[in-house]
Amino acid sequence: MPEEPEQPAQLPSPAEFNRQLMADFRANGGQVGGMFTGAPLVLLTTTGARSGRPRSNPAVYARDGDRLLVFASNGGGDKNPDWYHNLLADPRLTVEIADGTGGVDRFPATAEPLAGEERDRRYAAQCERDPAFAAYQQGTDRPIPVIALHRLSAADPARHRAIADHLIRVHAELRDELADLRRQAAAHQTASGALRPAPSLGEQLTRHCLTLCGALHEHHTNEDGAFTELERQFPELAPGIARLREEHKTVARTLAELEALIADPDAAPDLVAELDRLASGLEQHFDYEEEQLLPALYGRRP
Repeated sequence: MPEEPEQPAQLPSPAEFNRQLMADFRANGGQVGGMFTGAPLVLLTTTGARSGRPRSNPAVYARDGDRLLVFASNGGGDKNPDWYHNLLADPRLTVEIADGTGGVDRFPATAEPLAGEERDRRYAAQCERDPAFAAYQQGTDRPIPVIALHRLSAADPARHRAIADHLIRVHAELRDELADLRRQAAAHQTASGALRPAPSLGEQLTRHCLTLCGALHEHHTNEDGAFTELERQFPELAPGIARLREEHKTVARTLAELEALIADPDAAPDLVAELDRLASGLEQHFDYEEEQLLPALYGRRP
């Protein structure tokens, strides 16, 4: 009997590739393997121009004195990457970079797109360092943007207020997304507690769950990176931050259980109860986080 031909391995989507790359970066002190072994990478967390939510992406960088330069090459594609459009709408971002000691330094920054002769000169220098960038530019008619990143002082009170405002906004969005997820599940539940068969139920719940779980994971990843800086600025917050770190682990485990339930909602008659449990736990977590962090960030320290 002839052997069946071996099927080619399915390549991950660009979004999944980026997620894995960023997970490796954060887990290995800013170092990654594969095709980016040895490449100077940073992670940029911008604010989505349309969603208003944090969006993280890897980028190649070059040092230029006190600033970093990143290049919106998008692999030589004809469109600028989404993170570049996000920075045009809001130049504030968070940068993650290897600290040289096996860890990752995370700091606030502002973005400045370079123009004219300076842009051309900086991009030409990058092409000399890495010929792939010359190929990227040859593959598209758009001038590939060069963006300078300026590190901000984490002790700036205006930065603290911006963090507090962002925390409140993200919590509100997460609460809304969780409420939508619960409503979607409850709408398909009978009085007896069993879920009614619905062809689109799994798809609808999965869409809401992916949005919620992805946003929460990104939010907590960003917070975990910021907590060390907050502890330095506000030593009195250390006990509360230690509790928040542990709560993040609990929330991650709960979300993993939730994703497993939603993968097969018809076999999960307790889905609504599980969502209620998650909602209650998250509300307590959000309330405690706001109670601990907002007074200090808004300058109302005891």
